[in-house]
Amino acid sequence: MSSLKFVFCFVVFLPSLVFAQYNSETIFLWENGAPGFESRKDEPELAQDWWVRNIHNPSITLFKPEKPNGSFILVCPGGGFRNLGYNGEGVAPAKFLNDLGVTVGVLKYRLFREEGSPYTEEHPTQDVIRAMRLVRSNAEKWDIDSDRIGIMGFSAGGEVVNWVAYDTNPGNENSADLIERFAAQPNFQIQIYPGPLGTPETVSSDAPPAFLLAANKDECCSSTIVDIMLAYRKAGADVEMHLYSKDEHAFNMGLRSEFVSINHWPDRLKDWLEDHAYFQK
Repeated sequence: MSSLKFVFCFVVFLPSLVFAQYNSETIFLWENGAPGFESRKDEPELAQDWWVRNIHNPSITLFKPEKPNGSFILVCPGGGFRNLGYNGEGVAPAKFLNDLGVTVGVLKYRLFREEGSPYTEEHPTQDVIRAMRLVRSNAEKWDIDSDRIGIMGFSAGGEVVNWVAYDTNPGNENSADLIERFAAQPNFQIQIYPGPLGTPETVSSDAPPAFLLAANKDECCSSTIVDIMLAYRKAGADVEMHLYSKDEHAFNMGLRSEFVSINHWPDRLKDWLEDHAYFQK
């Protein structure tokens, strides 16, 4: 094999090398590929350093903890819909949550702003709704409590969360596709510097409990969590918000930041999950 071909293969399969150290499994959302794009399901994804692109066969990478507590969180990485920040906003939170006993699925959704993309906002919306139905359909198999299924989004991934969190999306009990018989709405949501798309002006009093976090200097997304918080407060819904004075956007799980408060933000998430009894077996 030439050196050029070796480098290409390494780049394409880098995520497999990174994920191999964890107990992970890839599950495609549709057996025959995404509806209307079945012919593209076998096109290889591209990956380099921190990003993944060219996603035509959306999937969940399932990360199972050594000691599961019955909770599940679907993680949606960001990347502006041009790529996915898969390691920092997918694998890293999965490892953190696995250590807490939470089973995690990291979603690879279609990217409508990638150069040459055939997709629109409709397609990642389809992907996240399908992913939540898939999770609920496998609750017994994966040993998770169907009342403790949450979703977590970073940046553009937070916008993906918005597209599923505020609609019950009930299942179609008459569907021949068994997965489509399950409801898609999560039981709780976690938003880390989420983008503005899909931010609700109002929510119902029973909207999924929300954990919101961003840095105040984040010009993109700090106002988003304030808007969501205000909608929750007006409705009397369950919400907790952390707005840090330091740092800006895309600090991931905090380790890349120079600020101590940002380094420790995942501890605040752990506290919130524990206070809401999402760890309770």
